[in-house]
Amino acid sequence: MNPTLVISIIGGYFLLLILISRFTSKGADSATFFTANKQSPWYLVAFGMIGASLSGVTFISVPGEVGNSFFSYFQVVLGYIVGYLIIATVLMPLYYRLNLVSIYTYLEQRFGFWSYKTGSFFFMLSRTIGASFRLFLVASVLQIALFDSYGVPFWVSVLVTIALIWVYTFRGGIKTIVWTDTLQTFFMLSAVVITIYIITKEMGIGLGDAITQISDSEYSKTFFFDWNDKKDFFKQFISGVFIAIVMTGLDQDMMQKNLTCRTLKDAQKNIFWFTIALVIANILFLGMGALLYLYAGQNGIEIPTRTDNFYPLIALNHLGTFGGIVFLLGIVAAAYSSADSALTSLTTAFCVDFLNFEKKEESVKKPIRLKVHLGFSVLLFIVIIIFNAINDSSVISAIFKVAGYTYGPLLGLFSFGLMTKLKVKDNLVLPVCLLSPAISYLVDMNSSAWFNGFQFGFFILIFNAGLTFLGMLLISKSSTQQIV
Repeated sequence: MNPTLVISIIGGYFLLLILISRFTSKGADSATFFTANKQSPWYLVAFGMIGASLSGVTFISVPGEVGNSFFSYFQVVLGYIVGYLIIATVLMPLYYRLNLVSIYTYLEQRFGFWSYKTGSFFFMLSRTIGASFRLFLVASVLQIALFDSYGVPFWVSVLVTIALIWVYTFRGGIKTIVWTDTLQTFFMLSAVVITIYIITKEMGIGLGDAITQISDSEYSKTFFFDWNDKKDFFKQFISGVFIAIVMTGLDQDMMQKNLTCRTLKDAQKNIFWFTIALVIANILFLGMGALLYLYAGQNGIEIPTRTDNFYPLIALNHLGTFGGIVFLLGIVAAAYSSADSALTSLTTAFCVDFLNFEKKEESVKKPIRLKVHLGFSVLLFIVIIIFNAINDSSVISAIFKVAGYTYGPLLGLFSFGLMTKLKVKDNLVLPVCLLSPAISYLVDMNSSAWFNGFQFGFFILIFNAGLTFLGMLLISKSSTQQIV
């Protein structure tokens, strides 16, 4: 692939993002950066959230995983539907009633200072690791496809990658993100649709024949019923419910977009249509994955050991220049649509939750906000460089999995707050939330040996949250008084 052509197209793509940023950041202040002045059209938020939910990891992992797990991931997607219904009917009314900027402010009102800071801390830890990994992924792809041709070292690639995000988000914040994520979601989904078209054309079949071949293949197997298997329907469906709740409803990154809608009714419409669109998008990803494997089988293409490399391998080496460019634009759009909003939400959480931003004058807010925004950009750069230094895909995957454990305490905290009326010893909340994921990790690593082959999979999230809930119950004031 011609590096000059690639850099011209990607450069033009980011120029478009910067132009959108200039348009959306006119007259922006801190309220614009954090809440978009609550003027975002719900349909833009709904469409843009697809890109933020389906990160660059999903963009290449879901199609690749079809070779190992077939369509079993759709069991998780079905669980998402129930989870988003709970978000729309339980969490969204709560957030709008309390008029929250940071959703973790609820924990302060419900339990106290330490609960509030603990919730925000776990979010920032999760998002820092998750966003860094996603950016590491796209930087690695760009390094191989582009920067290696010019002898550019990896750290420069990463620096450029993060600097581009900073340039188009530092003024308009979430208002800019709502618009740029809409564009990036369009590019990401277009990449999937175009890739499907190119593959069917290369295979000499039409769309109808492609659907028939997929349904007749082993890859279309969707439902699995074996409680000891990670792919078991009930484990994946229930996990999908709670994954949606924690990674959207209890996540400042995703909720910050929803809270920019004018009214609660608009925010609920956003969640409803976002759910429908997300289900369709996942069907496209799974279908494309099956077609990639059928195409590889037809052409005798060797399947790589790491299935995450499968889609990039086919796109960059077998689908021609146009197919490769489409893939690069898709992976960049997918990665940036989640990473740019993560940088903005991390800035918001730190400013509001740890710097008491709402009590400061506007003249003071802007320079502090810029410093925090820059500080998190530097932090992401450092973490990505560490990932690269480790240079071990299994370790990096483990680090990324650890980020999932941090959502368990958030689910436990919010569940305890919403499902009980108990007060807790606030100063003991942080130890409980640190202990729960540690125990969960220990149990998850030994579950097969301890529980006759049982594997938690995504279900570890619920176990983690349950431990946190139990810990909150043990440190609740009512239970303490009864014991005494």
